[in-house]
Amino acid sequence: MVPDVSTGSDSRGLIAYLFGPGRRDEHTNPHIVAAWDMAGAPDPGRDPAATYSQLARRLDHHVDLRTRELGGKKPPQHVWHCPVRTAPGDRYLTDAEWAEVARRIVHATGIAPDGDERACRWIAVRHADDHIHIMATTVRADGRRPRTHQDGRRAQAECRRIETEFGLRRLKSGDLTAPRTPTGAERAKVERQGQTVTARHWLRERAYAVAAAVHTEADYFTVLQSLGITVKTRLGPESGDVIGYSLAAPGDTNSAGEPVWYGGSKLAPDLSINRLRERLPDQEVVDRPRFAADPAEPWQHTIAVMQTTHTVLDSDDDAAAQAHLAAFGDVLYNVATATPGPHRTELRAAASAFNRARRSATRADHQAATALRQAAKELAYTSNEPGGLAIALLFATLHLARAAAKWHEQRGHQQQAAAADEAFRHLQAGYQQAATPVLADLTRRAPRAETARRFERDLRATLPDHADRIMADPSWPALTTTLARAEAEGHNAGRLLAEVGTERELDSAEHPAEVLNWRITAQPNRRIPAARSRSTFKQASLVPSAQVTSAAPVARRAEDRSRRR
Repeated sequence: MVPDVSTGSDSRGLIAYLFGPGRRDEHTNPHIVAAWDMAGAPDPGRDPAATYSQLARRLDHHVDLRTRELGGKKPPQHVWHCPVRTAPGDRYLTDAEWAEVARRIVHATGIAPDGDERACRWIAVRHADDHIHIMATTVRADGRRPRTHQDGRRAQAECRRIETEFGLRRLKSGDLTAPRTPTGAERAKVERQGQTVTARHWLRERAYAVAAAVHTEADYFTVLQSLGITVKTRLGPESGDVIGYSLAAPGDTNSAGEPVWYGGSKLAPDLSINRLRERLPDQEVVDRPRFAADPAEPWQHTIAVMQTTHTVLDSDDDAAAQAHLAAFGDVLYNVATATPGPHRTELRAAASAFNRARRSATRADHQAATALRQAAKELAYTSNEPGGLAIALLFATLHLARAAAKWHEQRGHQQQAAAADEAFRHLQAGYQQAATPVLADLTRRAPRAETARRFERDLRATLPDHADRIMADPSWPALTTTLARAEAEGHNAGRLLAEVGTERELDSAEHPAEVLNWRITAQPNRRIPAARSRSTFKQASLVPSAQVTSAAPVARRAEDRSRRR
């Protein structure tokens, strides 16, 4: 059961909507199921003599009295509106049950506490099987305003109790950090235009993806505009600094042909200009080279930094943990962008689902997650998808999403835990699509029996408690291929198994050989740094120092051109 509290100032306009045909003639049999006074509330849905104006005047009675006391000035936002909808699949409630729901909601929110004869006037209108609209005017008989602080949260809590008592589907409790849902008008517009998502949702996804990739606030707006999105910034009257912004999707206009604007905070709380600035510096600061000489390096670095996130989630620093989860959301967007293939659809769905898990009522300390956020941005600028490394990173995201769900669940963040679980399922589906053919190819390339027996001896020597389970895993032949490759890259198989075998997830892993396979895949090639060092020394000895100095600006300009492309 979902309540949605809002306020306004047009009593008659809302009444006309509640008793009218609806925007798409979807309203059927509109009528009042409960009111502050069933005998005193005219019902235009059942009484042909009752008019919208009569009902509005009755509801506005206390408001009009207060307006006269204020010398003709109406109290601001005096119309309180709360649709209450059952979840899909729930049984249809009777009028009597909806009446009880309405009375409990107005009591819980402070609109009309039980037994308060001076409470606000209100009605509950039903014009569909699955929901009602509660409308009230927020001036009491004594002229005071009701105490409606945190009315949305109180309505949510009462709905959870009603669900239990009425045998309805139990929904997740919110914490007021969820993004705004599309309005009925937005959904109707999508249907008319034959689209699949609303402009609000489309803009939100693009904004998250761009924020995950760029390094500065200026780049954020520039890239959004390059995608065809219209950007409107709001400047401070004295400083001239940007204090807010709004976005409009291409071709999304109102009846007058003007762009339909959505403020950043209206897309999602963490897309407001202030929240963005916590994650984007004023000037570009890159601690590591953005375009690594080894294309595998950004992937390996991200996997290594994500191990730190597991440690943070196990700590008592909730602010740092929440920041790491926000940065992990950036990782998901950039992994989806950087990995081609049919599994990309699942990765994008995972990134979108995890958005709800990247923020909670816990205020994030984003400075604590700078390393992971920068590692995520490195992925956005990789030019080559390095085969098995991408799957190794995908495997790592799979386990981190599960850890995120557990972290939120332990803290009672029900909606965030559900979102992380949904992201986990998408990542799992994407992983299966990507990993299955690669593991099959590794199995076909398994080394000779003599080499495999040597790896078995190394395994039993380094991980004796896990050796039998690892060798019984269908991925054991693939692991031997990966071990052979690691030896060719300068690693010692025994030491490598000992190193990666002590990390988390092996005890509870259903496929321990598969876990080890991707951990070893993520290890850096030991021969590349040595070769690079020799090459750098040789070139440096042949190039005059002045020539090296003059080449630096050229390299930076080339990097800028690459970034613009």
